[in-house]
Amino acid sequence: MSTIVTRSGKGSPLTHNEVDTNFSNLNTDKIQSGNTVAALTITSASVVDLAVTGITSFDGAQGTAGQVLTSAGTGNTPAWGDVVTPTGTQTLTNKTLTDPALIGTILEDVFTITDVAAFEIDPANGSIQIIVLGASRTPKGTNFLAGEAITLLVDDGTAYTITWTDSTFGTGGITWVGGTAPTLSTSGYTVIELWKVGSKVYGASIGGVA
Repeated sequence: MSTIVTRSGKGSPLTHNEVDTNFSNLNTDKIQSGNTVAALTITSASVVDLAVTGITSFDGAQGTAGQVLTSAGTGNTPAWGDVVTPTGTQTLTNKTLTDPALIGTILEDVFTITDVAAFEIDPANGSIQIIVLGASRTPKGTNFLAGEAITLLVDDGTAYTITWTDSTFGTGGITWVGGTAPTLSTSGYTVIELWKVGSKVYGASIGGVA
């Protein structure tokens, strides 16, 4: 580590040559992984092209393998965040993808709804959902957001029916393509598409599958 000449240490103002030498020494000496920098304070400074690696803790906050410092902390204290890797298996939450190019098909969640009198059709549970009716039901769509869509497979049990008029789907309930709610198949599943635009859920019957 090079010696840095300071005004307090010298006891008098630094010469231009001493200032230049200090900058040269600071530029030459690099913080290596494993070294410790204690009580480093930078005030009103602009740092350009500063590469620092191997930091495992910052201001008392301990990071873990695969994490980096982010700007999401409180005040002037950064927070630790995970690094998204190209090939790692990771879960991303609340991320927005703009015009992504997908190679291969999307693996969709398949969710079985628990049958109750006013069961919820919640897109957050999966884009393919299954319900086996234990009685005639009036479902709800409380958590549908504009832009969300699901494929619903309905097994009518023993000739039960569904009333689709709950106001959580929008005024008057679901608005159906063709103007009429589907008649459930007497065997197998009735396949229904549901999607929300604005404040309204729309639906279309794909048909029955035995």
